Amino acid sequence: MTSQPERHSQPARRAVLGTALGGAAAAALPGTARAEEPMHSSGAAGRPWKLRDTMTTDGAWARFLNDQDLLWSRLPTLWYEGPFLGDGQLGSMIYQEPGANQIRFTVQHGRVQDHRPEFGSGWGTCRLPVGHLTLEPAGTITAVDWRLSLWNAELTGTVTTTAGTLTLAALIHDEVLAVRVKAAGGERATWTFHPAEAISPRKISEAPPAGYTANPAWTTRTTTDGTEQVLQPLTGGGQTATAHRRTGDDLLLSVGHSHPSGTAAEADSLRNLRRAKSYSTLRRRHTDWWHAFYRKSFVSFPDQRLQSFHWIQLYKVASASRAGGPVMATSGPWLEPTPWPAVWWNLNVQLEYWLIHGFNHPELDSLATTLRQNQEQLIANVPAAYRADSSGVGRSSDMFANRSVGRPGTGAETGDLTWALHNVWLSYRHSMDRSLLRDTIYPVLRRAINYYLHFLTPGSDGKLHLPSTLSPEYPVVPPQDTNYDLALIRWGCQTLLDSAELLAIEDELAPRWQEVLARLTPYPVDANGFMIGADTPYAQSHRHYSHLLMVYPLYLVNWDQPENRDLITRSLVHWHALTGAHRGYSYTGAASMYAMSGDGDTAITYLRKFFDPTTRYPCRANTHYTEAGPVIETPLSASQSLHDMFCQSWGGVIRVFPAVPTAWADLTLHNFRTEGAFLVSAVRKAGATRFIRVRSLAGEPLKLRHGLTGQLTAVLDDGTPARTHDLGDGTLAIDLPRGREVLVHTGSRPDLSIAPVAVSEPGPAWGLP
Repeated sequence: MTSQPERHSQPARRAVLGTALGGAAAAALPGTARAEEPMHSSGAAGRPWKLRDTMTTDGAWARFLNDQDLLWSRLPTLWYEGPFLGDGQLGSMIYQEPGANQIRFTVQHGRVQDHRPEFGSGWGTCRLPVGHLTLEPAGTITAVDWRLSLWNAELTGTVTTTAGTLTLAALIHDEVLAVRVKAAGGERATWTFHPAEAISPRKISEAPPAGYTANPAWTTRTTTDGTEQVLQPLTGGGQTATAHRRTGDDLLLSVGHSHPSGTAAEADSLRNLRRAKSYSTLRRRHTDWWHAFYRKSFVSFPDQRLQSFHWIQLYKVASASRAGGPVMATSGPWLEPTPWPAVWWNLNVQLEYWLIHGFNHPELDSLATTLRQNQEQLIANVPAAYRADSSGVGRSSDMFANRSVGRPGTGAETGDLTWALHNVWLSYRHSMDRSLLRDTIYPVLRRAINYYLHFLTPGSDGKLHLPSTLSPEYPVVPPQDTNYDLALIRWGCQTLLDSAELLAIEDELAPRWQEVLARLTPYPVDANGFMIGADTPYAQSHRHYSHLLMVYPLYLVNWDQPENRDLITRSLVHWHALTGAHRGYSYTGAASMYAMSGDGDTAITYLRKFFDPTTRYPCRANTHYTEAGPVIETPLSASQSLHDMFCQSWGGVIRVFPAVPTAWADLTLHNFRTEGAFLVSAVRKAGATRFIRVRSLAGEPLKLRHGLTGQLTAVLDDGTPARTHDLGDGTLAIDLPRGREVLVHTGSRPDLSIAPVAVSEPGPAWGLP
């Protein structure tokens, strides 16, 4: 075994990380003085300018998103073939009832779980199934013609049978599933709700643990207004209640869940139905929400199939997550039989949320709100001896992060909370919401890093070493110094130092964090690149890239460090040379890492492996994904891989079009959100960037790697030249006050239109067209 040499002195290393925080903290750090030098004005004074956004009307959006819709010309028979609906809590997938001439509408809810932690997250606090509806036609189904409209977040279409036609429409809003079915000819629509047994979906892979008792059977009742309710009491306390009512052609259904109350769910489900009133009433509120939602950002590129996929992922994540709601489990709100009916913290939850930032949708971040709301549980998760100053979470948990974490030295997986906090830090960096930093990131990260500090010990080399921990999910435990944890410790200590400075906190632990950064053992490496840990080479196929976190997404070792480029490349090549365990996210991760290096053609080659039906675990017909059960994170991470090709913002620098594949000559970005709380709009035509517009939401320092060639013009929105400073390497520092915009281009002022680009790579619609 060899070890990676120290790359920087401590002050320089602090600068590399510190600039990522921006603001006063970054400006005060060693190594950033150049950005503080006087700026010169750029561009001649001229007339004010404004983008010409063609995507401002309902009609423009409806036409564009219509081309991204999922279509069905035959009846889906599996969950990963069918339409899906959701509102961040209630979810439904639509496909043929197995073995029957019926259509199933699954009914699942992100808050519905068991409450018996003594049986673990797989059984005791797992997500619990609710049930499903069946639509039972009079005749035999012969054809379907369905469209899942992204613009309206609504399924519409027809079911043709030997007796006639059923015309249906369905949506979910405010925790109500609403379906309207009109019958013609000799057809009629019959609905039946089938409650599911309240037992872990994990039963498909193993027997219940010893001592486990089944939850009680459900009961049913009918209210005075004809609403039918299924009431499911739980042995661990609490209740699930499913209420449904049919009025004419409309069926409305809602699910409530309460704990510890054994009755509140019953009232909640009825109240949701009363508030919905009818399909038409609910639809108006529903479409108002979605139409406003989509307008927050825009992206268009010439590959039709991937472009459609990308917009479907935005629809999917908004259907699966809303801030303040349940953190996404492995299957989101669409529970199916699975070995993983819980929240997984060692990769899944992190990948699920990356795409919301570039898409400019912080309102979808239920991960940040989950960690904020469950800080006491995170403390309770560590062994009692460490609860005074530490926090953590185990590999999988319920929506309240209830899962104990093991001790370093026992081969336990201990870094998952720290990695999840990196996601919340990304939310801070993209919003510059100081309250998020002060109230969530700083206190929880301080405790997560403290847990590590209890176990770091000096070795004979004078370096600090970490005893045995697991690299998720590599089958060999290193004797010490697992790279997964070393990367997280480095990131965590540096982020705490930068955050304390920004928040003006004189923390008594700051000297300890500085000592750790100065003395922590280097990352173990060998001739093939980064190892799993000390004396533990990467020697067998590994689906996770946990040993490469320092490269992505932490960017501690990155392409802007020329001395590390060979190490990064060797590590990537060797990781993918051993293929047996690779999964879909192995390809999306590689795509993002190659995008960091600016190699868009290799990045898209890896990303396309996820869409190749001959691979072992490809993207499925409706853009969902399955291994031994549904897993939602991989398609969502594929959208982040596209974002990494279009725009990156790590290390305090915004990189516009850093890794666009050669084949994509045209590309439009609008209001793409970056770190520093900037909104970037940019247009690429015929393989060249035509202009970049940046709007500052927080007044943070702006460093723009623009990719333009020739004499630059940088002009503010009132037509006055911007104060700029050339930082070299194609990077421009721009003085951009909060609330202002800057336009950067070369030559004469270009056409400033924001519009869809023409498709040059046609492809079929998703679904079963």
